Amino acid sequence: MEDIYYGNIIPCDRQIAPGSNLERAMDQAQKCEEKLVSQLEGTQESLLLNLINAQDDIYSTMVLENFILGLRLGMRLAMEVMDEDDGDLTAVKDGRQ
Repeated sequence: MEDIYYGNIIPCDRQIAPGSNLERAMDQAQKCEEKLVSQLEGTQESLLLNLINAQDDIYSTMVLENFILGLRLGMRLAMEVMDEDDGDLTAVKDGRQ
């Protein structure tokens, strides 16, 4: 718990696996971006870079929102599991109800 409190746990601190689909996709995207940028000038280049930055912002926002929604769902499930008043059976204590 102290590690969480002091911020020593960074769950997204990961490296991309060499040769993975993600690494290949990122390399392809970078090559395409570099090729497009080299073929464009002035406002066209600026427009492409603005589009890429806007898409990055959208993606980052969606990742954060989905993380929050997933965490909330997990907490709701945990709270439901802890609710003992949701059935017709009761726990037996010391051989009695």
